[in-house]
Amino acid sequence: MIYVSSSCVRHSKIKESVQELVDNGFKNIELSGGTEYYEGFEEDLLELKDRYSLNYLCHNYFPPPKKHLVLNLASLNDDIFSQTFEHFSKSIKLSHKLGASVFGFHAGFFLDIKVSEIGKKLSKSRLFDKSEAIRRFCDGFIKLQEIADKASVKLHVENNVYSFSNSQTYNRENIFMLTDSSDYLELKKLMKFNLLLDVAHLKVSAHTLNLDFETELRFMIKESNYIHISDNDALHDLNNSLATKSNLVELLKSNDLKDKIFTLEIYDGMQSIKNTNEILIGILDD
Repeated sequence: MIYVSSSCVRHSKIKESVQELVDNGFKNIELSGGTEYYEGFEEDLLELKDRYSLNYLCHNYFPPPKKHLVLNLASLNDDIFSQTFEHFSKSIKLSHKLGASVFGFHAGFFLDIKVSEIGKKLSKSRLFDKSEAIRRFCDGFIKLQEIADKASVKLHVENNVYSFSNSQTYNRENIFMLTDSSDYLELKKLMKFNLLLDVAHLKVSAHTLNLDFETELRFMIKESNYIHISDNDALHDLNNSLATKSNLVELLKSNDLKDKIFTLEIYDGMQSIKNTNEILIGILDD
């Protein structure tokens, strides 16, 4: 099944984002970041779901918190960890209420990122002890898993994007959890989890880490049944559309994509979203 992320369109209220996607023919919608909190958003989503027979997923920063923060389940700052845990708990419970069977969120960071730095080159900060941060993430995940099991929601952890510019700031030391296959295998030794594979994140991270993207993708795509789709220049996470004869499309065609959930994260306009949707349908029907 193919979903479209609500972050692909820009509105302050999630009701308006969903309505625009519905008006353009999409009924499978992943609710993600980019909107503001307002009273009654849950009722709006349920009303739209009933009116248009929609399918929802919740992702990472949804529902929007009343006060913005950068989520980090690996944070060694107790306040940030607690706020992140509470946010994800709410997301799991909302997923159940909306009839969504999976919830995906980003793996942790080895530092706390400022809200003003989201999507930008990070300023130099002192890194956490990585072992302690990973242990905290695992402890938090296990507790969230208990909540998710009661709500009949499957949790998925998304691979992070490690850009070249951020590697320069930190002298090529990786500041994010779960950026490649090696990180994935190490984390699997510590806890059982499902992978949400963001293909575009992997493309950038592989380039930064001097890894072969094709090899990384072939392995990671077999490990995941939930995949985020967009393209980029391998330097930055640009959320570009797919192009018919691109290298990424050829790579996707060469992998087994049956019975997987896909979400389009395309930020360069509605027509690009539609074009990417048609390309992906074509790949899946091949």
